[in-house]
Amino acid sequence: MRILMLSKALVAGTAQRKLEEIARCPDVELTLVTPPYWHHDDGSKQMLEHLYTEGYRMIVTPMAFNGKYHWHYYPRLSQIMREVRPDIVHIDEEPYNLATIQAMYLAQKQGARALFFTWQNLYRRYPPPFRQIELYNYRHAALAIAGNRDASEVLRKKGYQGPIRVIPQFGFDTDIYKRSAPRPQREARAPFTLGFIGRFKEEKGLHLMVEALPHLPEYCQVIFIGQGPMRGPLEELAARLGVSQRVIFKPGVPTDQVPREMEKLDVFVLPSLSRPNWIEQFGRVLAESMSCETPVIGSSSGEIPYVIGDAGLIFKEGDALDLSLNVRKLLEDPQLYSTLAQRGRQRVLDNYTQAQIARQTYEAYQTILQK
Repeated sequence: MRILMLSKALVAGTAQRKLEEIARCPDVELTLVTPPYWHHDDGSKQMLEHLYTEGYRMIVTPMAFNGKYHWHYYPRLSQIMREVRPDIVHIDEEPYNLATIQAMYLAQKQGARALFFTWQNLYRRYPPPFRQIELYNYRHAALAIAGNRDASEVLRKKGYQGPIRVIPQFGFDTDIYKRSAPRPQREARAPFTLGFIGRFKEEKGLHLMVEALPHLPEYCQVIFIGQGPMRGPLEELAARLGVSQRVIFKPGVPTDQVPREMEKLDVFVLPSLSRPNWIEQFGRVLAESMSCETPVIGSSSGEIPYVIGDAGLIFKEGDALDLSLNVRKLLEDPQLYSTLAQRGRQRVLDNYTQAQIARQTYEAYQTILQK
């Protein structure tokens, strides 16, 4: 089967491992179409990384309106589609995006079957033309992949009647996301680091990590790795609470260096806050940390409790005191700490590897070709 996958998310090199795994499946000829970079909404620019490129073809092509989530498209896609002549077009985009209807329409012209991907776990009705784009894609898609269970339910509520597979967008390379060395025995009152890696955005609830510090021993500190509009407010909050010396900011690192940063943390915290227009859709950094045997604490927002399962701790979203109580559980119970570190790694091995996600995606391809 000839598969053409359209994805801006695959500018990130570590995510490309899924494509190598799909390419290993029987009778697969895989082509990726991706832009040379992607502009994030916080102003940062993710350049295309070439980390896992074996077994499939990568076509790097310009994107119009790069950084516009709903309006971007690929001017050369029609030409690429005629050249590749795919049997399946995997559109790694939400159904209400312009790039999705562009690829869906061209797939129809080519006689190929197409599928789209969605993380959207909140029911929202979109104004024209996005609602019309969405309905067109619902009518013509051979299958939809939902990144979580809530997204599957939203699709049904919005009128999509075709088959749905619930598969996370990407798995995790447990050969990369693992500890490089055993964690050393922690000495009493040695620094205990709560960490976050990612973009500093309001909905991530990062202020809760700072607000938890006054309720924790002085040897506890917070490290934020990345960038974003919340850095200034976080610094101001730390000064106001008298904990500036315990709050550290570090610049973001390339994706292949993230595991080494994660293993340095004593606990990874994802304190996301639900908003009227956003609820945590997966929390990829949780599984990455779990794979590195760094215990995780997450808020009760969206998909976080389901991703963590029994391999970490959950606190009530928005409650800094409850977050601090969960940190104290780890400080006071070394056996619990060790157990959660081991469970986290095993949970990723059991559910979220790149090979598992690739196999499930391949099975979805087989399903639509048999229709």
